Amino acid sequence: MSNFAFNNPAFKQQDPRNVATYPGAPQGAQGAQAASFQHATVDAAANAQLEGMYAAPPAGSIETDRMSVEDTVWKTAGLFGILLVTAAIGWVWTLGGTDINSFSTVSLVPWMIGALGGFVLAMVITFTSRKKVRPALIFAYAALEGLFIGGISAFFEVLYPGIVLQATLATISVVGVTLALFASGKIRASKKATKIFMVAMVGYLVFSLLNLVLMWTGVLPPSQAFGLYSAEIMGIPLGLIIGVLVVIMAAYSLVLDFDQIQQGVRNGAPRVYGWLGAFGIMVTVVWLYVEILRIIAIVRGNN
Repeated sequence: MSNFAFNNPAFKQQDPRNVATYPGAPQGAQGAQAASFQHATVDAAANAQLEGMYAAPPAGSIETDRMSVEDTVWKTAGLFGILLVTAAIGWVWTLGGTDINSFSTVSLVPWMIGALGGFVLAMVITFTSRKKVRPALIFAYAALEGLFIGGISAFFEVLYPGIVLQATLATISVVGVTLALFASGKIRASKKATKIFMVAMVGYLVFSLLNLVLMWTGVLPPSQAFGLYSAEIMGIPLGLIIGVLVVIMAAYSLVLDFDQIQQGVRNGAPRVYGWLGAFGIMVTVVWLYVEILRIIAIVRGNN
């Protein structure tokens, strides 16, 4: 995708109220919506696939290595390490430099490469791992997600200075609280809650797809940078209401990820399945971050 000229008054003034006037803002909002839809789709598919694999019978005597929580934690840390490195590359590539106050153009190329490439690779990982787990593909996925995260973060940081730090701290807080509650046994995955989660996920995906179509076809006015999310109900942005619900859904998705890892350890799954546990956590955390980033952008854009 071609670069967008960074010469609009909205950028020079750094005024969130001018976001709708920037030629790249509607496309950026559409890209964020598409990426969020992709990650929600991947997360739903991955949860369904991993649940069946982790519930499989214990590994045979030939498979001596067993999955463990500690090993999965290290694998998860390694994947996020790769993501952070490529996120830095995506950030610099997007801005054309490291100083956001000195560049003249912004590129969406790393964002698009990361989002589309990551989505395709995630589908391949999800639906082929039952036969064979390929860590190399998961490494590649983490690298592509890093490009995506770096690109989308840089883009929104230009529009709303400080938003990346806000979204990062909020994401870490949600993940930390969810993990603490799960570890303490205060929250657990249940069949009833999981059914509600899947129904809510399907509804959210349908809404997101409809919003994308309306934005791409120009049915919604350009002033609604985030499409239906920019609409207001009693003065409250619809995106804020839906966003809070989606964050809760993402938090429960993390509970499912933790529960599936616990099942894999309990059932003596082969050690290589730890990569799938790490993959599931990464998909959910990235989805959570994108949703929080959009919530903050909508709130700051309305102020």
